[in-house]
Formats: sequence, C-alpha cells, structure tokens
Amino acid sequence: MPNNRTILMTLSAICFALLGAALYLQHYKNMLPCPLCVIQRYAYFFCGLVCLAAASARQFKLWSFFGLAGSLTGLFYAGKQLWVLAHPGLSCGIDPMQTMLNKIPTAIYLPWIFEADGLCEDAVDTLFGLSIPQWSALWFAIISVALLVVLARRSNR
Repeated sequence: MPNNRTILMTLSAICFALLGAALYLQHYKNMLPCPLCVIQRYAYFFCGLVCLAAASARQFKLWSFFGLAGSLTGLFYAGKQLWVLAHPGLSCGIDPMQTMLNKIPTAIYLPWIFEADGLCEDAVDTLFGLSIPQWSALWFAIISVALLVVLARRSNR
C-alpha cells in the first residue's frame, strides 16, 4: 500500500485535475457555474492545497484533518446541489449567496475560476451516465475516504 505522502500528493493532483475539468466544462462546453458549483470549486482548491501542505509537513495528520473538513464541506454542497436538482422548481438561483460569492476577492481577481454565473437547476448534462454534481459528490466521497485512511494509519511517511 502506498505511503501517506504518496496518497496526499495523489489527492492534491486529483483535486487540481478536477478543477481543471470544471474550467474545461465552463470555458469550452459553456456550462456556467452556479453558486453551489463555485463553493465546490473552493472546496477542491482548499483540499488540493491542504493535501499538498500535508505531504510536506511534519504534522501531516493535522493538515489531513483540515483536508477532510474541506472535502466533507464539498460533499455537503454537492449533496445540496443534488437535492436542488431532485426538486424541480427550487433553485439557489440569483440570490444573496451568489452576490456574496461574487464579491469575494478571489472571484473579483480570478472571475474565470470563481465567479458564479449559472443556475443550479441547469446542471443536468451527464457524463458516463452521471450528472456533474453526482461526479463531484463521488469524488468528494473518494477524497474523504482516502483522507480517513491517512488519518487512521500509523505514521507511515
């Protein structure tokens, strides 16, 4: 079984690759991100950075715990988006959350990554039979389980 450092570096690469996939869908497939999508992007970005820090830190379990918190937050918001999709007529829509998210400095300086422009109910396109929010929830669950493995193992650098 790979050591913790390898797992953490792999998780970081996965998080950044998923951000790249989201940018591809946004800029080349014209799928505008909704506020819940943007929050999930922040969670992937946070998990990627934290896993990278954990791979190089002595206190990797503490950093891994923060990464787990970030991935569980992303899983919560992916679940919330799936709930919105399962209940037509309900939407996060253009609401105060979108306005607040678009005023965060990262959204102002990096709007091509973190600006919310779309509606949550528009995320119905599928990829290999799953919608984008379902894929996101699946990846957050995988990342969470992997971080739980890192936290449960003895100090195996």
